[in-house]
Amino acid sequence: MIDDAYPRDLVMTAAIFGVAAFVWSGWAQERPPRGVLWRVVLAVLGVAGLAVAGFAIPLAVRHWSTATAVRFEGPAWVAYLVVVAIEVVACIVLAVWASRSGRSDLIAPLILAVVGIHFIPLAFVFGQPIMAWTGVALAVVAVVAAVIPSSDTTRSFWCGLIGAPVFLLAAVPCLVVGRAAFAA
Repeated sequence: MIDDAYPRDLVMTAAIFGVAAFVWSGWAQERPPRGVLWRVVLAVLGVAGLAVAGFAIPLAVRHWSTATAVRFEGPAWVAYLVVVAIEVVACIVLAVWASRSGRSDLIAPLILAVVGIHFIPLAFVFGQPIMAWTGVALAVVAVVAAVIPSSDTTRSFWCGLIGAPVFLLAAVPCLVVGRAAFAA
C-alpha cells in the first residue's frame, strides 16, 4: 500500500494530507451540532493535522534534493499538472454552479469529491496506492455528506468530521514510512 522508494514523496504527501485535515476540520466548524463537544473534536482533528504537517514539512525540506517519482521533464510531471489543473477548474465550476443554483450547501461535498477523485490518478503518477485508497474514501465521504439531511448542521461538518480522519489515516503511515526510509 506504501512504496518507500521515494521517501521525499511520502513525507510531502503526509504534509499535504496533514494540512488538508486541518483545513477540512476548520471548514467543519461552519455549523457543527450544538454543544462544545463537536468543536473540541474538530479542534483535535485540526491540531493533529498541524502536528503531522509540522513533523513532515521540515523533513521534506531537509531532504528536498532526494529522488522523487516525478521527473520534471517527463510525462509524470505533465500528468500531475493536468490532474491539478482539472481539479482546480472543476472545483471553481462546481462551486459557481452550486451557488447559482441555490445549492451552496453542496459546495463542501462537491469540493471534497473532486479532491478525492484527483488523488486516484495521482496514485499512478507517484506510484503510491495509498493515494488511491484516500481518494476513494474521500469521494465516499463526499457522497455521504451530500445525501445526509442537513437540518441542524452543514454538510461541511460531515465532510470535515469524517474527511479529516481519512486524511490523517493516510498521512501518518506516509510520514512514518518516509521517515524510516530516510533513516535507513
